[in-house]
Amino acid sequence: MTKPTLMTEADHRRVSDAVRDAEAATAGEIVTIVTDTSDRYLDVALWWSIGIAVLALAALAAFPEFCTGLVATFSGGWIVEWTLAEAFELALAVAVLKFVAMRLLLSWMPLRIFLTPGIVKAERVRRRAIRYFKVGAERRTSGRTGVLIYLSMAEHRAEIVADEAIHSKVTPETWGEAMAKLVAEVREGRLADGMVAAIGDVGKVLSAHFPRASDDVNELPDRLIEL
Repeated sequence: MTKPTLMTEADHRRVSDAVRDAEAATAGEIVTIVTDTSDRYLDVALWWSIGIAVLALAALAAFPEFCTGLVATFSGGWIVEWTLAEAFELALAVAVLKFVAMRLLLSWMPLRIFLTPGIVKAERVRRRAIRYFKVGAERRTSGRTGVLIYLSMAEHRAEIVADEAIHSKVTPETWGEAMAKLVAEVREGRLADGMVAAIGDVGKVLSAHFPRASDDVNELPDRLIEL
């Protein structure tokens, strides 16, 4: 089954043209990547499921009469004395039921994303951006002037990762405006507009520090990469 694209062919052309225009004034090389999500967050789903199961056990321990009364209600109203083994079996059954139910709920990716702490999403997006940068752009230019603009849609987060030469002259905070524009446009559903705006801002920064030489050649592809 073919994975649906995040952007149209026209959007791809706009982004490629924006990269080409930005690079016309700089020795820097801009790589753009868009992905639907940076992680599956299965560990988050696991910890939420465990937490709900533990919470259910805590409720049993705190309100045993209420819980056993519920069981009696669903078993015809008979009140019986619970043995230790029966109480343990009940607790185990409730914990397993809650764990499985929560895990099934969290098989829906939007809910997993929603319940993932922001700091975790930010770390996973950053980690994935760095991984892609190392594979596709790091040290692949003669002047170490590659820059990755990375957008992760599900998390509504963007990262800009720069190679050695750029990192030595441009602080990470400098990219803040470009990332803010990108994320703001994406939240309004204008993905291509956001990418074009970010590329333009990155190009201005690069041209100020790394102007294009007369013998400069294009070393990295201008096309947008969807993953």
